[in-house]
Amino acid sequence: MNKKDIANFRKQFKLNNNLLAIREIFNVYVQKESGEVYHHISLPFPLLDKEAQDLFLTNFKKVLTGDVDSKLFELKFQRDVEASTQTILYDGLQARLTEDWKEYMLQIVEKMFAHAVYEFDTVVTFIRGEYRKPTRKVDLDSETGGDDEVYYSPFILCSLNRTDQPKKALLFDYIEKEFKPNNASDPIINLAAPLSGFLFPAFNDNAADVNHILYYAGKVNQPDETFIDSVLNCEEIITAGEDKDCFELILNKVIGNQVDTKIIANVYEEIDKIVQESVENEESEVPKLDYKDIGRILQVSGVENVDTDKVEHAFKAVISDEKHEFKASSLIPKSIKINTSVANLSINPKDLKNVKYIMYQGKRCLLLEIEEDVIIEGFKLESETM
Repeated sequence: MNKKDIANFRKQFKLNNNLLAIREIFNVYVQKESGEVYHHISLPFPLLDKEAQDLFLTNFKKVLTGDVDSKLFELKFQRDVEASTQTILYDGLQARLTEDWKEYMLQIVEKMFAHAVYEFDTVVTFIRGEYRKPTRKVDLDSETGGDDEVYYSPFILCSLNRTDQPKKALLFDYIEKEFKPNNASDPIINLAAPLSGFLFPAFNDNAADVNHILYYAGKVNQPDETFIDSVLNCEEIITAGEDKDCFELILNKVIGNQVDTKIIANVYEEIDKIVQESVENEESEVPKLDYKDIGRILQVSGVENVDTDKVEHAFKAVISDEKHEFKASSLIPKSIKINTSVANLSINPKDLKNVKYIMYQGKRCLLLEIEEDVIIEGFKLESETM
């Protein structure tokens, strides 16, 4: 699933939306350390009160929020796995009886806690429903299209959430008109920050893809490898952070450890052009770069004495698979941090060409080219001609 597919699906999680029908919700309360199921209950989602529905919808949107390959990962199921999660989810999706659907989901819960121990109680929530997406916009002349013609896809979404103990507090009782301590002891389900989750099946080009699943990691660039392998039974992945680190190592081997800021700025600018061109052309596939593409980018960016063989050699030294392709969008940092003992700077990669590292009167200096006056504590700094 690309960023656009995920965003379109996520925005449907709202009350009274005819493009997304959540049929059932299944909550499983699991005790800490032992991993035993303490209680579970399945209900038709529309029977929940509106406030509860709204809380769960916010939780489900969290499971679909984050950058692709940083918090959200499209995973491919492994082949020939006994009692595979792919088969369990597919059967659960097709199950007509609620009891059957519950049994399939409990199998997944059992797999979850066979490989994980938590220091707090957790709640696993499953929903199943249907996602509808118009095939085309409404034709005002013929009054066709829109909600009359839709893609129809059943789905299962899961979120794993921790429970927290209520904090002691002082309350004011309006009836008795007195202050008294809060004696509540019921655990609070933290729906605002899911530990993990997934969506099955993945959606690509408006079609359900049962061979892939969308996985949500609770922390950026920290997917749970055990969860991916042993619970979801999916193949290994490379995060955007790992891709970026490998790319920087390759650049270091090709360019060297000293470089002009303009060259680095040019490299990011060339990669950004590739990404933007893909967006403008509305391509569903994220553009990828192999060692030949990297070599061309470095040549255009002004790197001297670079050729394809040199880049290929650097690839092999950093990555075991010389045929590896980087996702272009993973290589551009959101900001570049320059940390010194005097000050810390954070700048956009596009503005890196405005930064120079110079020697002035025998001292190391950072020269930052700007277009506006500098205001500090309400005072405009005087300019000095060097």
